[in-house]
Amino acid sequence: MIRIGLVGKIGSGKTFVGKLFKFPIFNADEEVKNIYKENKQCFKKLNKKFPKFIKSFPVSKSEIKQILNKKNIKIISKITHPYVRLKLKKFLKKNINKKYVVLDIPLLIENKLYKKTDILIYVNTSKKLIDKRLKKRGSYNKNILKILESHQLKKDKKIKLCNFIIENSLSKNNILKQIKKIKKELND
Repeated sequence: MIRIGLVGKIGSGKTFVGKLFKFPIFNADEEVKNIYKENKQCFKKLNKKFPKFIKSFPVSKSEIKQILNKKNIKIISKITHPYVRLKLKKFLKKNINKKYVVLDIPLLIENKLYKKTDILIYVNTSKKLIDKRLKKRGSYNKNILKILESHQLKKDKKIKLCNFIIENSLSKNNILKQIKKIKKELND
């Protein structure tokens, strides 16, 4: 199995690009949402650390947003990441016979979840377009964005680790052409 890891800034379009590959995809953000909805153990741990904010199960995103700061994001990550890693393990086991899988994990490099044999692709998008996309999400908060970005490696450091770059400021057809080219290289 060849693991394709997508990296890039928040709002760069990793999930959009990942779906275009048409391979099984592990989306860490979706898994975190599911953990908040389904995992009572996670809720209990979060409730123990933040009883004034995390009050009822399932955990809501708005409760998490209230407590986000540099210190708390580390605590939240320590609680949730083991569950995400477990889900990743299950995903990889389930797809062991697939030729390719896509890993859409925002902190793939930072949390050392990638292997040297993984194919890393940087999804590059202009800052202007990222801001436009994030504002469309409706939950845009500049302070929270800064906190989340502070946990990511800088763009140039990520790009050095990547095998490919996909420009995601262009049309869907152009992105599909870039993916087709990458798939051809991987198959050769």
